[in-house]
Amino acid sequence: MFQNREDAARQLATRLGAYRGQKPLVLAIPRGAVPMGKTLAGLLKGDFDVVLVRKLHAPYQPELAIGAIDESGWSTIAPYAAEVGADPHYIAEEKRQQLRALDARRAMYSPLRTPIDPAGRVVIVVDDGLATGATMIAALHSVRQRHPARLVCAVPVSSPEALEKVRPLADEVVCLHAPEDFQAVGQFYLHFPQVEDDEVIEQLRA
Repeated sequence: MFQNREDAARQLATRLGAYRGQKPLVLAIPRGAVPMGKTLAGLLKGDFDVVLVRKLHAPYQPELAIGAIDESGWSTIAPYAAEVGADPHYIAEEKRQQLRALDARRAMYSPLRTPIDPAGRVVIVVDDGLATGATMIAALHSVRQRHPARLVCAVPVSSPEALEKVRPLADEVVCLHAPEDFQAVGQFYLHFPQVEDDEVIEQLRA
């Protein structure tokens, strides 16, 4: 059980201590992981930015991810998508909606600068936890296309299934806890408030 996201970030920093001094680039998946990413980058003496991806939501079940999409339009679709009612037409429309949301989020988060280039760097992609793993899969794919020297996935907690899905996509996966009884990310935090856009913008400006 983690006290909050900062506690989780500090525990991750201990496990990632080998990268301190290598000026890693810590990329957080908004919005929940942003406070973690900022803390982690500070502890590892690295740089901080975000990697923008969005869940593709199941019909009538917005909390269930049927996949995820990155800013380029690349997407991953879960094999169970059709079983929960996501036919090709629905998926195509959901992709369009989430791409529009990504464009709006990029304009909001990085209006005065371009994203930090991960090419040739140690890059640590962080999230506050993995349920299906869909957004982390999209994030790792997005970063890999920009040729980091080493790509690390770092999460405090994950379902065992999600962890196995992301392992092939990173050079290293650091996960502090992967319980068999995983139900939701929030169950492993005592304090797990929603992170709002204003907080993300403040962290990026700082």
